[in-house]
Amino acid sequence: MNEHSVEPQAAMEPPAPRSPIFNLPGSVLAALALLGLIYAVQSLFLSGNGLDWLFFNFGFIPLRYITPLSEQGPQLLWTPITYSLLHGSIEHIVFNGLWLMAFGTPVARRIGAFRFVTFWVLSAIAAAALHAALNWGEATLLIGASGVVSGLMGAACRFAFPPEQRIARPAHLNARLSMLEAFHSRTVVAFILFWFVGNLLIAVGVPLIGDGSQAIAWDAHIGGFIFGFILFSLFDRKPPEEPLTSEASDILQS
Repeated sequence: MNEHSVEPQAAMEPPAPRSPIFNLPGSVLAALALLGLIYAVQSLFLSGNGLDWLFFNFGFIPLRYITPLSEQGPQLLWTPITYSLLHGSIEHIVFNGLWLMAFGTPVARRIGAFRFVTFWVLSAIAAAALHAALNWGEATLLIGASGVVSGLMGAACRFAFPPEQRIARPAHLNARLSMLEAFHSRTVVAFILFWFVGNLLIAVGVPLIGDGSQAIAWDAHIGGFIFGFILFSLFDRKPPEEPLTSEASDILQS
């Protein structure tokens, strides 16, 4: 009989928590779902005139801003934001989605959902503003979340990269670096140089992704990145304390 008995303590132990398949913050998951839903609707239900209507009314077009207000529709009010929710191809949305998961996750965990949404809106506007400044009055169409993603990359440079000669811990718990401290980090400087060189190559016509048949708004990338890097401190909050496991606690006490 004893060989079939169960220790009471073992029987009462709760099962080990399961790790989620997608360990992403809710705000990032919601953003991915929204981008995917919009792209699915435009791909399945819109074509020709329907797509033209969607891109005209929700894409960002610099030409709007030299048109007299008396001849304007209300689109100039929301298109500096809504363009970031539209994508032109499956490769476009997948590429932006992957980078959004990589860099949106630490930023969202650090600043929370409300500030993440606010950051999205303002970084989209900043990216569109630089694109408009460098393409003033042109009938170009800007769509895609890459300006926002670039803003998240710039923000991540202020805290997310592993500090040299420090104990590794979750990226969102790192102390925020000042801009001067960030430029003293070899990891941050290497990332920024790599990022800017890539965008400058795109600017001169060197395709880094795909066949290069689709123009890439490198200027919007730079506008978003500069916004995120310089102004991240306005969105930041004190990172939460990292909970210590019993094992880690024993190490600290020994």
